[in-house]
Amino acid sequence: KMIISTHLNVSNISPAKLLANIQMEIPHAFQSQNLVTDNVAVVEGEVAVISCRVKNNDDSVIQLLNPNRQTIYFRDVRPLKDARFQLVNFSDNELRVSLSNVTLSDEGRYVCQLYTDPPQEAYADITVLIPPGNPIIESREGQVIEGNETEMTCTAMGSKPAATIRWMKGDKELQGKSKVEEMYDTMFTVTSQLTFTVTKEDDGVPVVCIVDHPAVKDVQAQTYLVVHYKPEVKIVVEFPDGLPREGQNMELSCQAKGKPHPQQINWVKVDDDLPSHALITGPDLYIENLNKTYNGTYRCFAANSVGESYDDYILYVYDTTPSTEPAAHDSRAGEGAPRAVDHAVIGGVVAVVVFAMLCLLIILGRYFARHKGTYFTHEAKGADDAADADTAIINAEGGHNNSDEKKEYYI
Repeated sequence: KMIISTHLNVSNISPAKLLANIQMEIPHAFQSQNLVTDNVAVVEGEVAVISCRVKNNDDSVIQLLNPNRQTIYFRDVRPLKDARFQLVNFSDNELRVSLSNVTLSDEGRYVCQLYTDPPQEAYADITVLIPPGNPIIESREGQVIEGNETEMTCTAMGSKPAATIRWMKGDKELQGKSKVEEMYDTMFTVTSQLTFTVTKEDDGVPVVCIVDHPAVKDVQAQTYLVVHYKPEVKIVVEFPDGLPREGQNMELSCQAKGKPHPQQINWVKVDDDLPSHALITGPDLYIENLNKTYNGTYRCFAANSVGESYDDYILYVYDTTPSTEPAAHDSRAGEGAPRAVDHAVIGGVVAVVVFAMLCLLIILGRYFARHKGTYFTHEAKGADDAADADTAIINAEGGHNNSDEKKEYYI
């Protein structure tokens, strides 16, 4: 009757037309009063705001009810004796109420109600978020040996809803396995397990457990990896600066690092004994007055509780004043071995010289052999024309008178 009397003049309308107008006017009135509200998510202990809004209100009364359908506010009056509810705004088109210090018991469906005929209702669900406690990282072992697996767990307790956990190792994200356990009052505890193989490069790298939850941001915990690894060894030549030469002194330093720090460093000469006057002082090897008998491979061993490693240095002692200066080289194990003297070239030169001398001797021998035969042939020259034997002897070139001219030379 209120709708008809407000909107229609019924004095001159037939009953059939009146009924048709009523069917048209009733839906129009309901559509014009559009009641809306929004769901609210709030962190425990903070403030929730509920807004009941009406479009095109015709002065109908707005009220707010709690999940138990008790009236919190009727227009701008608060019948409920709970001072945590406060009026934020009241007008023809909105009733806005705040709820401070929200607890888990405040969670539920709140009702915005508009007093029309029939009343309109809209629902605002309040969800209370409970952040997890500070995450806790636990490691299966405090120290890990290089190449072994390590296992870590991260726990986020007492959250609503359940949190999610991510892992970072340095700047790389790793994938863990999570388990969700439901507690009382729809609270959850999440545990994530991470397993990976460590290397020596992981020593000192942070491993971070990151907890994601709608109630909090940037909640994380971290730990640092402690990785034990066997020594890394390198031999460094302290002096001489250039190539080692006869008569010089040499010092080799064995530089070793590892975790734990190497406690034992030893020097040996591969397949031979160290020179008798070589001096070892800590990680350094000192050799005086180098000579070529010291040539060989010198090896430095370093050891810790994880294992043992070594590095080699190949020593080649050069002449004091070489005819040509060989290029500088690093005599570390297998790298830049000294250039050997080319004995094949020297042998070839010697062979050519010997062959030339033999040829010269043969030619000279043949030459002198030929001239000696001529001497004996001419020795009796003139004897054929002598009248008698005495004259022949006197006239012969090989006689006493020519003895000064006859000379023999031996080479």
